[in-house]
Amino acid sequence: MLTLIEKGDHNYRVILDSEPLDPSIREAGIGGSEKINTSQLREYPLVLNEYRFLEKLKHRLDVEQQSYDEIAKMLEEKTSMWAARPAIQPVSNKALTHLHTTFGERFHPILGYIRDHKGLDFTAAVGTPVYATGDGVVKVAYFSLSFGNVIFLDHGYGYETRYAHLSAFNAKKGQRIKRGEIIGFVGDTGLSHGPHLHYEVVFNGQQINPINFFQRDLSNKEYEKLVEEGSKHNESLD
Repeated sequence: MLTLIEKGDHNYRVILDSEPLDPSIREAGIGGSEKINTSQLREYPLVLNEYRFLEKLKHRLDVEQQSYDEIAKMLEEKTSMWAARPAIQPVSNKALTHLHTTFGERFHPILGYIRDHKGLDFTAAVGTPVYATGDGVVKVAYFSLSFGNVIFLDHGYGYETRYAHLSAFNAKKGQRIKRGEIIGFVGDTGLSHGPHLHYEVVFNGQQINPINFFQRDLSNKEYEKLVEEGSKHNESLD
């Protein structure tokens, strides 16, 4: 019993960012009204003590079962959230020829003036597969004058990702997508200055730098180098 409590409170709940079960919950109901008439057992104190001990044990086991059911539900929710969170690169490093880490205000090569560039540009050959970076649902898949062929994925939990300038789609509106599935292909559509994927991560309506979500794909050394490159001023491709 102690092992179950220790694992539940100090292992599983800690991993799931949950508080240990309140001791008062485990004690609740112990010593209350008895479920059977024990008056006849008073002449047999050993039997009575055993009965009461077993009743307490059953109560504790019932509480632990409920606790573990709760932990299982939390784990299912956390697993779903972890799978939905953007966590890989949308273009494989093997196919990548350059990563333009130009997040923020940049000079637009076609429009000819400075404007916000709220994403990263992955240079790769036309037709290179583009991967969903987290589980989600295709929110839109359409042609935009600026983004060209673009897909928005709704991941839930406040997250959305956007994949622009595609040459072709491999997913449609309303389709459920798993992390790592091919949803489109690198292109040069819309206001684009050469074949590339423009990729954005949106959290609670605000674009955030996608470079912070690539740890799953990279070693610590590779990630540190990527962050360093992200601080440099490179020309954007859209």
